[in-house]
Amino acid sequence: MKPCTLLVATYNQGKLNELRGLLADLPLTLCDLSSFPSVQPVAETGETFLENAKLKAVGYSTQTKLLTLADDSGLEVDALDGAPGVRSARYSGEGASDTERTNKLLSELSGVPPRARGARFVSVIAMADRNGQVIHVSRGTCAGRIADAARGSNGFGYDPIFIPEGLDKTFAELQPEVKNGLSHRSRAIAEAYQFLRSLTLSSDAG
Repeated sequence: MKPCTLLVATYNQGKLNELRGLLADLPLTLCDLSSFPSVQPVAETGETFLENAKLKAVGYSTQTKLLTLADDSGLEVDALDGAPGVRSARYSGEGASDTERTNKLLSELSGVPPRARGARFVSVIAMADRNGQVIHVSRGTCAGRIADAARGSNGFGYDPIFIPEGLDKTFAELQPEVKNGLSHRSRAIAEAYQFLRSLTLSSDAG
């Protein structure tokens, strides 16, 4: 018996829980890579979010023979010429904590005035079938700015320092259902949702 219907190509529990919320009304059971202790890591060698999302979707679907959803996302900061970008998860080196990454970013923006702290979260989602073929791609963005200090305890990653456009609270200060209505990932998944819905109406997603 297969352990799940849809593999989310991540070890990040925050990301998995966020996607579970976004896809809650679809007849899908989601699991992450921790369900497959023997899976070999797929190197994120792409130079864009799209390249990395495809690499992960294909790499993990090929190994597990499951329908796989891979998200590659990150934060682009105007004052840092788009950094950390595709290196968002590795911004402070491999194995760094969320706090270490956010502290580094805040340090690099020290002295930068609010009007120059524009930023955006970007998410690209790629899905691959059990044969390792990419069958769907979608993209979402959320514009905002970087706060002066980390605030809030919800969310993960850079959420405590990102203030979405039109609000004065960080992602980490918002309730999950509010964030899910605004986030880059929710916008990327909105299109993917319709595609997944069509799959669940057939035996292909079984």
